[in-house]
Amino acid sequence: MDLKNKIIQREAVIGIVGLGYVGLPLAREFLNNNFRVVGFDIDAKKIAAINEGHSYIHHIPSDFIGQFVRSGALEATGDFSRLREADAILICVPTPLGKHHEPDLSYVLNTTQAIAATLRAGQLIVLESTTYPGTTEEEMLPILAKTGFQVGKDFYLGYSPEREDPGNSQFPTAKIPKVVSGVTTWCLEMIKALYDQIMERTVPVSSTQVAESTKLLENIYRAVNIALVNELKIVFDRMGIDVWEVIEAAKTKPFGFQPFYPGPGLGGHCIPIDPFYLTWKARENEVHTRFIELAGEINTSMPYYVVQKTIKALNDDHTSINGAKILLLGMAYKPDIDDLRESPALKIMELLTKEGAEVDYNDPYIPALTPMRKYNFSARSVELTPGNLSSYDAVIVLTNHSRYDYNLIREKSKIIIDTRNAFGLKGRRDGKVWKA
Repeated sequence: MDLKNKIIQREAVIGIVGLGYVGLPLAREFLNNNFRVVGFDIDAKKIAAINEGHSYIHHIPSDFIGQFVRSGALEATGDFSRLREADAILICVPTPLGKHHEPDLSYVLNTTQAIAATLRAGQLIVLESTTYPGTTEEEMLPILAKTGFQVGKDFYLGYSPEREDPGNSQFPTAKIPKVVSGVTTWCLEMIKALYDQIMERTVPVSSTQVAESTKLLENIYRAVNIALVNELKIVFDRMGIDVWEVIEAAKTKPFGFQPFYPGPGLGGHCIPIDPFYLTWKARENEVHTRFIELAGEINTSMPYYVVQKTIKALNDDHTSINGAKILLLGMAYKPDIDDLRESPALKIMELLTKEGAEVDYNDPYIPALTPMRKYNFSARSVELTPGNLSSYDAVIVLTNHSRYDYNLIREKSKIIIDTRNAFGLKGRRDGKVWKA
């Protein structure tokens, strides 16, 4: 049976490399549509959790994982020689930045090498990780071509950018239109056939470079507009104007305006990182992306602004930042999820600690912080009791989780730095609450 028929008849085995915030939701959609899924990861804890029927992502229940593990439809492994078993291999691995904001494609390239080592005729390979234009054909294809197999004939290769929005119940994976591309016409046909089985709509484009660029445009658009309102927040604050009230008034215009909101910085894997993939590739082509780079500078400066605002509030209360007890509310980068990737809260915790503050945190979705690639924190979420709240010199609201009792927080805290307009104030300050 050829690959396309195996896909249509739900007999194709789906291999997903990278079982994180992109890979696991993608596995969920294939499982919901009667495919067998083998997940690959280098994290032994994730592999063990899946095989024991447990989920480590808040919005994917353990009950869901458990039922498919027990039925044999889902398993996880760290044995990459088993990639041979998969008819379709979907790559959902991290694409972080290096020390100097250069792309780090090591996870993508190591995965491609592992696939090449076991490649067989009839396999389909799709990169979903965000990257710069040209990665699929300039970096991955040469590695796979060294096997002697011919792309578009013996195996199929393409790019389909992930558009996952963790915790967004309005747009789960299957409802988000899926951009698909292939190195050849036959590659595109196979990839479209695959995603047609699980997505409400697929959007074919003419090349992998177009698909790679589409993902970058989506996130650069958001990064630039968020940078704009973050800069305006600082400007208007100096003028005594509340930027949140300005935005609310501006969005009453029924055309030509889309609201974006300021915050303590950018989080998640995409928006803080993706623009730098394009700036790096642009320099290779002797083009300087000044507009994008400026937006990046503004957004990465916002944690420093929050810290300075906190120092000012403490000074007004005759309290030094050195030795102050500070509580951070919300470590996740957005409300009601457990995702710490690139969260500005981590940078703020680091900066406050360097200033000599004693920093704790509360996040109902993140019970503990453990050392990670950039940060060496080990801490547990403290309880939000009246006694605990009143013991801190300042409380900083970084994520407006729906589970927070803002009446209690306002009543018991000495000073509140509100970075998310969680209290809905009209003005820059209301008593103990400062907007930042």
